[in-house]
Formats: sequence, structure tokens, C-alpha cells
Amino acid sequence: MGTHTTRPFDPTRVAHLSGAFAPVTEEVDEVGLEVEGRLPDGLDGTYLRNGPNPRFSPIGSYLYPLDGDGMLHGVWISEGSVRYRNRFVRTPAVLAEERAGRALWGGLESLIMPGESDVPADLADTFKDLPDINVVRHAGRLLALAESGCPFRLSPDLDTLGRETFGGSLPAGITAHPKTDPRTGEMVVFCYGIEPPFLTWSVIGPGGEVRRGPTAIETVDEPMMIHDMALTTRFAVLVLAPAFFDIEGAMAGTGSFVTWRPERGTRILLVPRDGGPVRQATDEAYWMWHTVNAYDLGEDEADNAGGGGRSGGGDVVLDYVQWDHLALGPALGGPNPGGLVRAVISPEAGTMRRTRLDDSDIELPRIDDRLVGRRHRRLAAAAGSGTRDLLPGEHDALRWYDVQGGGSELWPAGDLSVGEPVFAPTPGGADGEGHWLTFATDRTDGASWLLVIPADAPAGGPLARIRIPVRVPLGLHGTWLPTEEPQAPTER
Repeated sequence: MGTHTTRPFDPTRVAHLSGAFAPVTEEVDEVGLEVEGRLPDGLDGTYLRNGPNPRFSPIGSYLYPLDGDGMLHGVWISEGSVRYRNRFVRTPAVLAEERAGRALWGGLESLIMPGESDVPADLADTFKDLPDINVVRHAGRLLALAESGCPFRLSPDLDTLGRETFGGSLPAGITAHPKTDPRTGEMVVFCYGIEPPFLTWSVIGPGGEVRRGPTAIETVDEPMMIHDMALTTRFAVLVLAPAFFDIEGAMAGTGSFVTWRPERGTRILLVPRDGGPVRQATDEAYWMWHTVNAYDLGEDEADNAGGGGRSGGGDVVLDYVQWDHLALGPALGGPNPGGLVRAVISPEAGTMRRTRLDDSDIELPRIDDRLVGRRHRRLAAAAGSGTRDLLPGEHDALRWYDVQGGGSELWPAGDLSVGEPVFAPTPGGADGEGHWLTFATDRTDGASWLLVIPADAPAGGPLARIRIPVRVPLGLHGTWLPTEEPQAPTER
């Protein structure tokens, strides 16, 4: 049986279990949602968002954003009418806890695992599935994604269909942040583990078939936490910050679940999609939760990207949100400055050059997903307005960047706590034409809304707000699933 924590745990004293983060347990279906303002013509599809939402009061520990059961919130928009549904991701562990009427697994830091007296033998002394980070659709599969583990497949109405192993080809699972190449339809994934092989990557074809099974990256010889990735035409891009797992130390009470070792520095791995040798570059230590996007640098783009004017180059450009160090749960380790950063990596020389594009407090960056792996111009992110103290994972503004032309725009959300902005392109529109969608919850009364913000004038705030019938806890990542299949954006 897993080790029980010796520290007293009171969930009512955990900031990420209260206020705008407080979990909800009621599953709701409602049609004919109230709309303030006017929904834009052509906004037709489904917005989904996942996030940690404990089914029962946690025991042992609670570590945001990694702990918590998955809950999907969906808003369906069609011809001006709107409906809402939320559902738990019902993993075998959640079903066992529902039968027991209480939490049986502790948080990751406590390592509490039930025995055969409480759960079926196949669940006893096992870690809990936590598909609570992200949600994507690929090859007709709607998947709720864990930090690193098997996703769970969902029906179009968010009912849980079961663990997805891709026909048994990916038994250990995938990352919470796979990347789909919009030109080929391939989904490239990675998976890290606490036992060898510690890091693998795989490729899933546009029809859902596994084209490349788990392929070990031999240069990773100990368990590391790697949250996100990026994709270019040539490479899968992985940022390996010095965050190492120490499960034995945590179980013995002599170490932390994840340890930060800045003396090890941070590596960026370039994994050739054709299966060639992995390239890498190393720099001083920093942490990254989320990439913005990456692309291969063309000959005529070297100067613009800050690549030092290398002719012909073949360099890789990676935009991401950088932090000084890893901080989980409440802010730990003192000040943790962040900001938007661009790294230009030379596969041939094994070097990287980093340029800070902005020092603003941002996270959860997104682009138009049709531009994944291609040169992007615009990005949006959740942000801080600078007018109030916020918990990690809490934002009270949205910020938009033009990384080619320079500059940014901020929309302060006032009493609203806002989440990750997701781009909904106008069908058949040019690059940048569309709307940004995000959930927002009013800190004064707990009311939640889906905001619809025009991409051509975002600093003016939402042109429409859809009232959600229940409070939506602050969560993590979402997706827009248009009714009409998206096309590559045209230039403008």
C-alpha cells in the first residue's frame, strides 16, 4: 500500500480548493442559455474545457494543477442557440470512489493508494488516473488528457467511453499536450515515466493509426517532468528543465515528489520526425509550462527571428512562456519572474539564443491552431492586470501579442477571473479573422460566463457573453471544435 502522509491535511485551508478554484459536483444539462450581446455570424461549433475538479473532498494532499479529477465543460453553439453540459471523466478510480462515497486516493504528494479491501484487485496499490489537464479531438477521437498517462476517450456528449491505448500500441499513454500538424494530420506525442524508458515519442496518423510506436530518447536516463512540446515541419521540440521525480524519497519521507536542480541546466531537444538522431542545446536553468509555437527558420527569416543572420540556417524558432523555476501549488521558492521568450536553436551547432520578448505576467498561451508548426504572428494569453494579488493559475486579464510587428494589447477583466483563450477562426477567413473564447467567473457572485472576444479588436473586451448555468471552476486547457472543418488560413 502507498505510504500515508504523516502531515495533517485540511482541504479547507488549501487555496486552490476554494474561491474561484472550488470544485463543483453537480452535472448539469441546460439548453437555451442566456446571451448578453450578439453572437457573431459563423460562430458554430463546440467549446470544451478540462480542468482539475475533485469528485470528493481530497485526502492526504492536494497539488494544483496536477491533482484533481477531470471535469469537462462544454458549450454548443449553433445558429445562435446555445446549450451547456458538464461531466466528470469517469475513470475506474472515480467509479470506485463513487461506489465508496468518498475519496480513496490521496494527492500525488501523499501517495495514499487504497488496498484490496477498498477497491478491486486491479486498482489496489496503483496510482490514480488523472485525465484533468487538456482535451483534444483527433481522427474522430475526443480525448481527455492526463499529465503523462493514458487519455480517456469521450463521446460527443462527454460520456466516458474508457481508457484509450490506441489499439494497445501506446499502453503507457501520451502527454497532456500532443501537437497535430494541420498539413499532414499527424499527431506527435511524447510520454515520460518514472521507470525506463524515461522519455518516449510517438506518431499517430490522421486516421488514428499509430505510425511510430514508443521510441525511447536515450539521452534521458532519469525521470523528469516535461509538461508541453512544440512541433515544426522537421522536429518535435521538447524543453527539459531540471525538474526531477524522486518517488522513492517521497515514499520514504526523505525527499520531495518533484525536486528542482538548477545546477543541471535546461536542455532543448530537437527530435527529427523522420527518426534521425536527436539534437540538443543546453543553457542555464529555467522552467517552462507551455509553448506558444515553433517553426523551422527559412533563409530569408534569420535576421527577423534574432538568429544572428545565419545564412540558410535550418534553425528552429520556439516561442514559450518562461519562468525562473518550477513552483507547484502556492508560490514556492521566492520570486519567480516570468515572461514571453523566443529561443532560436541551431540543430547543427547545438546552441540556442534566447530573447525575452515581454516581461508581463502571462500563462496559457495560444495561437490559431491551424498555424501549428508554421510561422505565427499573433498569440493570446491569460494575464495579470497588476492591480491585485493572484494565486498561481489565477488571471484577471487577457493579453494579445503581435510577435512580428511588435507590441501587445491588454483587456483588464475587472471582477472576472479568466482562463485560457482559445481561437475560433471565421470559416473561410484570412489569418487572424475570428474570435477568442474563454470561460470567466465573477469573483463577487460566482457567476460564470463564456466570453466571445473579437480578434480584430480584442482590447475592447467581449462582444458577447454566454451565461453558464453553474459556476465553472478555474481550470486548464480547452479546444474549439468547429462544425465546419477548418481550412488553412489565407494571408492578409
